[in-house]
Amino acid sequence: MTRRVAAAVVLGLVASVALGAAPASADAVRDGEYWLDEYGIRAAWATTQGAGITIAVIDTGVDGSVPELRGAVTGGADFSGLGSSNGQTPVGSTGSDHGTMVASLAAGRGTGGDNGVIGSAPAANILSVSIGFGEGTMSSDDQIAAAVKWSVDNGADIINMSLTRNTIDWPESWDDAFLYAAEHDVVVVAAAGNRGSGTTQVGAPATMPGVLTVAGVDAAGEASFDASSQGITIAVAAPSENLVGVVPGGGHVRWNGTSGAAPIVSGIVALVMAAHPGLDAANVINRVVSTARDAGAAGADPIYGFGLVDAAAAVTASVPTVGANPMGELSEWITLYRRADSTPAPLPSGVPYTVPEPIALAPSSPLGTLLPTVNELRVAGIPLLVFAVFLAIAGAAVALGIRRTKRARKSE
Repeated sequence: MTRRVAAAVVLGLVASVALGAAPASADAVRDGEYWLDEYGIRAAWATTQGAGITIAVIDTGVDGSVPELRGAVTGGADFSGLGSSNGQTPVGSTGSDHGTMVASLAAGRGTGGDNGVIGSAPAANILSVSIGFGEGTMSSDDQIAAAVKWSVDNGADIINMSLTRNTIDWPESWDDAFLYAAEHDVVVVAAAGNRGSGTTQVGAPATMPGVLTVAGVDAAGEASFDASSQGITIAVAAPSENLVGVVPGGGHVRWNGTSGAAPIVSGIVALVMAAHPGLDAANVINRVVSTARDAGAAGADPIYGFGLVDAAAAVTASVPTVGANPMGELSEWITLYRRADSTPAPLPSGVPYTVPEPIALAPSSPLGTLLPTVNELRVAGIPLLVFAVFLAIAGAAVALGIRRTKRARKSE
């Protein structure tokens, strides 16, 4: 029997201040997209802009009528029961701007010349797949599972998920949906979440094997404290602070969050796919992670993953092929760890799927139920180990003192 799970799926929206009207040339919006040059995106456009690749944005709905997205949204669907059949009516009592902001960073086309928001893959297409977080005719878990399968069946090459369940585990319905995506070589890109919005550790879908999980960094390339979370499933890091985006109706905002970092990477994945059409999902992901610029400890780490994403290198570098997804295989995880009673238990009543309250501008593993996370080891494991060593030394000292006392008495 399927349980109706009331876990908290959170949109990684850390939001937004409106930008003023831009001048007719070289506007402040485009000038604000510092990541286009610093992360090799503009350089990668010399090879491809992502034409022929489709990115499904599973979110609150994408307004395809805004200038930057006209012609980009080529299909869609609604799974909340609250929106329009084409998925382009923003849904939800809060955070309904979110999906349009996300889509603009993946495949925005600008507004002509050097104006307006342009995405990492400005020639890619968008599928707008609207869901309601804590709202709708189905549970949010079921909406997401259905949305993933629909996206695969309707031509998605990439699925962007700028959301988190806020639990390290996930319902069994997601097993089937995400396996279906993997079997069809669809790359799933997920946001790591934001500490500033209450996501202290990476949650599903970012904990699922095979998913390309994106952490956030500031404009200097340093790990973001509020606009990112940490976890051992992170693949790469991308900008999550001082971002720009488009909202329904065509206005512009400046915002923070891995909700923005994820679509920047989804666009880069589209560039890789367009430049290397013969690659399967595992090798597309491998090009992204193996060409990232190391930013933390050598190799992968729970803050930056394999490093800062580099679009130009991911598109043009010579990268040997691999036989398996470097982010793991969901099918193997299910075989090893899924049990009949492992469906995530409902959270206490009254805990809905929500969009977090905005904050001012100014970490986990799929084995998390079996193994401690890096953060748990730091917070709990190391102090307990030190305390245990102290107790052992103190106990030995007491025992030695008792022995000496007994010997002294015997010698008297």
